[in-house]
Amino acid sequence: MGCCGGSQSIETNLQNTQFDFQGLQSIVKKYKGVEGSLISILQEVQEVYNYLPMEALNYIAQETGIKPTKIHGVATFYTQFRLKPIGKHLIMLCQGTACHVNGSKLIEQAICEELNIKEGETTTDNLFTLNNVACLGCCSLSPVMMINGETYGKLTPEMTKNILRDIKNNAEKGA
Repeated sequence: MGCCGGSQSIETNLQNTQFDFQGLQSIVKKYKGVEGSLISILQEVQEVYNYLPMEALNYIAQETGIKPTKIHGVATFYTQFRLKPIGKHLIMLCQGTACHVNGSKLIEQAICEELNIKEGETTTDNLFTLNNVACLGCCSLSPVMMINGETYGKLTPEMTKNILRDIKNNAEKGA
């Protein structure tokens, strides 16, 4: 088992893949030859694909000449980068001191029960991903969660389940 987990190598042959490199080409071209641009490249690639696909990391290595191990090291070191796809709705649940004291673990339990996932997982329909975070900076609203940038505070387990159901129902209606 290599540094990348599983049997997938970071030096996969790019000719043997069905991956769409269209979004990558302009990003890599923009930064080609710019010293210290790897984090910027990874940020923009993640914006395009919503995560960092292994094929994208391989392509970046091939086109920039940056060693694959360095790219993977940066992608796994910084928490802003994701190597797995996330759901359409990213739930960031605060686990800071105020939220913890005011019941964030009960809110996490409610989310996990409602969506049948654990922290760090994505629902089978790719609608929700749950991530615990250290602090959202909304201590007066604790316990608090943020879903796609919208803040929900003073949560109870039942409120939390209702919020998730509303989002799911709206997604099913196409809203």
